[in-house]
Amino acid sequence: MNIDRIDKDILRIIQLDATLTTAEVAEQVGLTTTPCWRRIQRMQELGIIIKKVTLLQPAKLNLGLTVFVNVKVAKHDSSWLKKFADHTQAFEEVVEFYRLSGEFDYMLKVLVSDMQGYDHFYKRFISGIELREVTSSFAMEKIKNSTAIPLNHL
Repeated sequence: MNIDRIDKDILRIIQLDATLTTAEVAEQVGLTTTPCWRRIQRMQELGIIIKKVTLLQPAKLNLGLTVFVNVKVAKHDSSWLKKFADHTQAFEEVVEFYRLSGEFDYMLKVLVSDMQGYDHFYKRFISGIELREVTSSFAMEKIKNSTAIPLNHL
């Protein structure tokens, strides 16, 4: 995969504002529209650019509580792990879901309105599936939240 300086510049720009037109991006990187469009298309075909989305402000939508949920599981066989993954992904409140090394097996990022909303989520989450331990940490302040991928290493 060959990513040059102009590709990196294009990626930096569209990560911050995907609403820019190809012409606006092209102007910022010193290209005309067609070559810029071709580069973007190529990066989409390569799977570098996977989707364009609109980011929403959770607090404005009554989702003011972010909870990091750490889970230890008792079973680790592939069929149980698939069941657990399917169970977890069924919850709209779970916006990120990771398998970890270390003390916990999984970590979830959960968005809810308040403590009562979390309690409602928690009761539904733990029902119907065997878990060894579930611990929750409540975010007090969001200091940095970025969807931009670092590109300096390229």
